[in-house]
Amino acid sequence: MSYSQRGRSRRIGVVAAAAAAACAASLSAPPAVAAPAAGSNQRPVIGGGLITPLSLDVQRNGAVVVSQNFAGQLLRKAPGRPPRVIATARNGEIGAVSVADGVVTYAVSRGDNEVGLIRQIRNGRNRLVANLGAFERRANPDRVVRYGFLNLGPACRAQLDGPARYRGIEETHPFSTTSNRGTTYVADAGANAIFAIGPRGRVRSVAPLPGVVAPVSAATAEQRNLPDCAIGKRYRFESVPTDVEVGPDGKLYVSTLGGQDDGSPISVIYRINPRNGRTVKVAGGLVTATGLAVARDGTMYVAELFAGRITRIGPGGRRSTFKSQPLPGDVEVRDGRVYATVNVLPPGETSPPDGKVLSWRR
Repeated sequence: MSYSQRGRSRRIGVVAAAAAAACAASLSAPPAVAAPAAGSNQRPVIGGGLITPLSLDVQRNGAVVVSQNFAGQLLRKAPGRPPRVIATARNGEIGAVSVADGVVTYAVSRGDNEVGLIRQIRNGRNRLVANLGAFERRANPDRVVRYGFLNLGPACRAQLDGPARYRGIEETHPFSTTSNRGTTYVADAGANAIFAIGPRGRVRSVAPLPGVVAPVSAATAEQRNLPDCAIGKRYRFESVPTDVEVGPDGKLYVSTLGGQDDGSPISVIYRINPRNGRTVKVAGGLVTATGLAVARDGTMYVAELFAGRITRIGPGGRRSTFKSQPLPGDVEVRDGRVYATVNVLPPGETSPPDGKVLSWRR
């Protein structure tokens, strides 16, 4: 495999390494449901045992819908009841969960980032809405973006085992969905783009996301088998969008991973006009941002996976640590409470998964 092929993989490298360990865990034991501690602001909604819970949403009645991505399961936990499986995927990954008007939307990914199915559960019926893989093969919105080194000299370029720059290729990995007024928006981490799906299943591209320019770290150079001369050189990494939310202003807010998953603070949040695709950076300097929630007052909550925190960003841009939690994956706001999945990756290859869903008052 050439360097460019390794560098342009968009399968969320930070979680792929945990897939084997997570899927090897037994699914026979149901997730634990813990009671809240007396007088505690923190509520453990699902107390442990979840397998890679990278996506969640909360219904109006307080029921939580959460994915077990690499187990291929979608769970619903109603108040006072144990979690139950509401959807499964054979030989595939389930994620990108959202709920709107009683309809549960989620994604099924299969193969080598070539199949991205968007499905919906409405009134107990599970139906296919769109195949993003087919659309990506036709449109490939990020083909207009050129990724790779910006200032690499000829001598160093000669030491690469692939091209120094490349354009976006055809891949799909839907990582987040949200619905608003009959349209479902998808943050596709494979396509590096935001898609919109109309009521009749018609797919369009809202916007390809710009690449993220940052110096190559020593860790990234080692991961990608780059020569030492490449360390510190400026590189346009793929954006890898991880979440999409509709803000109170009707705009889309999108978190991105940034393509360099070594703890570098290069994750970005963009605001996108869904009508014309105009994209504006509203926050940067985040670490592996995998989840985003936008409250009615415009406050944003960001799950920073490897930073071990949920960050609060006020409408004026002031940021603070809302909660320190191990490996937070996704975050949502509902009825004055913040919900998040934590421990979304097993701590080691032989450790059992212990993902949780927690909530706190805002």
